[in-house]
Amino acid sequence: MHFVQAKGILSQNNGMNLYRGCSHGCIYCDGRSKCYNFTHAFEDIEIKENAPELLEKALRSKRQKCMIGTGAMSDPYLHLEEKLGLTRKCLELIDRYEYGVTVHTKSNRVLRDMDLLQSIHEKAKAVVQMTLTTYDEELCKKIEPNVCTTRERFEVLMECKRRGIPTVVWLSPILPFINDTKENIDGILDYCIEAGVKGIIFFGIGVTLREGDREYFYSALDHDFPGMKERYIKTYGNAYELPSPNTRELTKLVMERCEETGILCKPEDCFAYLHEFPEKYVQQSLFD
Repeated sequence: MHFVQAKGILSQNNGMNLYRGCSHGCIYCDGRSKCYNFTHAFEDIEIKENAPELLEKALRSKRQKCMIGTGAMSDPYLHLEEKLGLTRKCLELIDRYEYGVTVHTKSNRVLRDMDLLQSIHEKAKAVVQMTLTTYDEELCKKIEPNVCTTRERFEVLMECKRRGIPTVVWLSPILPFINDTKENIDGILDYCIEAGVKGIIFFGIGVTLREGDREYFYSALDHDFPGMKERYIKTYGNAYELPSPNTRELTKLVMERCEETGILCKPEDCFAYLHEFPEKYVQQSLFD
């Protein structure tokens, strides 16, 4: 890991990434793509050590309360968060200034900060977003080797349910010929329904591959799924979008089960919910 002094922390849409790079080792990670212009190894995590100071300055200068998001480009609960506590420091600020927050992660390290998330939600709004891709625990360990398994993430969703913290699940990516089965999708949906998730974000059934990401993915396939790389190359060539042959059937399954259970499943509806700040706080802030 290495430290940098960032010039700013919040994007135009009030998103923040405290780290750059990742230690989770997911074989499909788009973050490895060359288009992101990494100047260091992907696992050599860049740490924005002045993020809390920048965030406090930004929150104090805003005229209207809003949702603050983290985790879009780098998971806020990487392994080193256990020692650095950068995410927790930022959540403390969001809690103090009574903003809302949404955190997107694959890690059950988020459980450490449930007290803060609950406090934020009582004052404004907190949402935990969790990525689920693979119901089979052993397969999950191959696809996402250095992070907690799907079952452990489900337990996070259940803890959020017990505390009254809303959740949204990302059902993405689903890898063709590997986990694009009815059994896998049904298992994940069962978890989502039991946990009472507010929404499920998915963009069809498949994966995207770009230069940099593709090479790492194919190397992982050679290691754990012999012959699968050749099947991918034969089926998709160097395409960016790799839809599953089962896309139509599995998309219908997701849509039908979400409709039956009242779970949001259109991306635009889920994103609207994530960005929506409680109206009473919006009105109050106009007169602060």
